[in-house]
Amino acid sequence: MNILIIEDDQRVAELIQRGLKEQGFASTLAYDGVSGEKLVLQNNYDLIITDIILPKMDGIDLCRQIRNSKPDIPIIMLTALGTTDDKVEGFDAGADDYLVKPFEMRELLVRIRALLKRNAKSSNSTGFILRFADLEMNLYTKIVKRSEQEINLTPKEFKLLEYMMHNPERVLSRVEIAEKVWDTHFDTGTNFIDVYINYLRKKVDRDFDKKLIHTKSGMGFILKSDEL
Repeated sequence: MNILIIEDDQRVAELIQRGLKEQGFASTLAYDGVSGEKLVLQNNYDLIITDIILPKMDGIDLCRQIRNSKPDIPIIMLTALGTTDDKVEGFDAGADDYLVKPFEMRELLVRIRALLKRNAKSSNSTGFILRFADLEMNLYTKIVKRSEQEINLTPKEFKLLEYMMHNPERVLSRVEIAEKVWDTHFDTGTNFIDVYINYLRKKVDRDFDKKLIHTKSGMGFILKSDEL
């Protein structure tokens, strides 16, 4: 496994690299966003770890650029910023996970292994079309339609809806969504899952009489064609 670390703090970058080496991972360092983007375009990496605040190109813009050229590579963002808005911006740019500094190396390793495992499963699986009521999701083309009207979703909105379509008619707790879609433990101090559910509602349900995404009070969320 080869991991790209994009971090302008040399001490932090080298600490991460040393921790990865001890676990058998090869890694490459870049100290600014532009250099990181060049390395991504020139090489194949299994996973990218990037800071958000970087010289020359910040981690948000870098993540968007990476998603344009290599949409499937897992990306973990590291940052001292930890508000819900910061996390939403990172996920909307295409990040798969988000770790707030300071963090323990073992927690980073858990996130890395979870993403690598998930990515390996998806690359070996057969693509197909998911359908629920009049909602359709093409896992090959990443196109989502409802009643033949195309719906534009961000990468994280797509993953959240995909998980709900794999588990229709079942209440999904915030803890389960955090673990299965974000590969992270649910932080009760943030509401980013509710934020993304609201994003989906606006795109999937707003223009239609029949609502598909429902809240089960005190329990979680459910994809259901009938009113609760």
